[in-house]
Amino acid sequence: PEPAAAPLPEPPRSRGETVLVAEDEKSIRELTVRVLERLGYRVLAAEDPSQAIELAEQYGAVIHLLITDVIMPGMNGRDLANRLKTLHPGLRTLYMSGYTADVIAHHGVLNEGVLFVQKPFSVHDIAVKVRVALDSQNKARRDPRKAATRALSG
Repeated sequence: PEPAAAPLPEPPRSRGETVLVAEDEKSIRELTVRVLERLGYRVLAAEDPSQAIELAEQYGAVIHLLITDVIMPGMNGRDLANRLKTLHPGLRTLYMSGYTADVIAHHGVLNEGVLFVQKPFSVHDIAVKVRVALDSQNKARRDPRKAATRALSG
């Protein structure tokens, strides 16, 4: 008999953060929202960029993370993230797409080094990527030199 695969560790959970999910494909949006809510995140969901902007304008507290599809009708994920950062300056972004990161980078939609998860993703994958995105923000906040360097470089 084959040895059983080691079980994955528990996925990382929320520490009280709010996440805005912008995804035009209903089934993926609903699945992402369900997974994040189970992990303890407050989740806002938008079916397109204009609804995401509206939610961000109306939300009365901090939005910590935007999870956005790279390619959506009306506006791409990068432009949406840039627009939302004017409303929520500390906002981090996790991009998702059915295309690989290499294909997307090759077409100039995303810069190298952005946080990215490929669809379809597992619960563990999205949980880890969300935590990495949020923790990278917290590290920048703790070390002002890194935050300044990051601001200057992009």
